[in-house]
Amino acid sequence: MSISTEDERNGMQQASDAVAITLKKMRDYAKPGISTKELDEYGGELLTQLGAKSAPLLTYEFPGYTCISVNDEVAHGVPSADQILKEGDLVNIDVSAELNGYWADNGGSFILGEDIHGHGKLVEASKEILKKAISNIKGGVRISEIGKLIETEAKKAGYTVIKNLTGHGVGRSLHEEPHEIANFCDRYNTTRFKKNSVVAIETFISTKSTIADTQADGWTLKGNKGGFVAQHEHTIMVTGGAPVIFTSQNGIWD
Repeated sequence: MSISTEDERNGMQQASDAVAITLKKMRDYAKPGISTKELDEYGGELLTQLGAKSAPLLTYEFPGYTCISVNDEVAHGVPSADQILKEGDLVNIDVSAELNGYWADNGGSFILGEDIHGHGKLVEASKEILKKAISNIKGGVRISEIGKLIETEAKKAGYTVIKNLTGHGVGRSLHEEPHEIANFCDRYNTTRFKKNSVVAIETFISTKSTIADTQADGWTLKGNKGGFVAQHEHTIMVTGGAPVIFTSQNGIWD
C-alpha cells in the first residue's frame, strides 16, 4: 500500500506494534522443554489481546497462529505438540497479522539459550545484513540493487542466500506489490521502491542452500542442500530518506 494520510500511517503503526510486541514476547517466552505448539498458542493469545488476527490463518488457513521453524527448517514451520524446543536450537518465529484492516509482518531467528551448536555468527550476519539493506532503501532505489547488496554482504560473511523466498509489499493485505523483493540481484526486475509505500524487507541467509523446498506436510520449507538459515524481517515505510521502521518494537536489533 501507499500511505497518503495520517490515519493510514497510524493504522499501519498499530498493526505493526501488534506483530512486533507479539514477536518479542514469544521470543522471551521460548525456553527448552516447551513445544512449538505451546509457544504458538501463547502468540495467538497475545495477538487476540492486542485486537489482531493471525494473517497466515486468515489468508492461507495455515495450521497455526504463527510460523515457527526450528534448526534445519527454513520457513513456514508448523507448530506441533511433538516438537519440543531444546537448548541451543536455532529458532525462527514469523508473526504477521491484521488489525483494523491493516496488515503487518515481521520475523526473527535466535538461539535458544546457550549457542552450543555455533549458530550465533549466522544469526548476527542476518541481523546486520537486514540493517544495512534497510538503511539503503529510499524512493527511486531499484529493488534489484537491494537484492545485490544482501547477496554481496552474505558472500562476504561466507554465506549464501535463499533465492525463492522474498520480501514483499504489505499493508491492505499480507502480500501486495512489489511481490518479489529478492535476496539477490534479479536483473529482470526493473522495479524501484516508491516513496510512501509499505514493504516487508526480509533476509534469508544460508550456510549451504540456495532454494527452499516444500516438505511433505505442504507447508514447512527446508534447504535444497541442507544446512541452516537465519531470517530477520521488518515492515517499513519507504521515504525520500531514512525509512520508517514500523516494527521496531520487536527488538531484533537490540
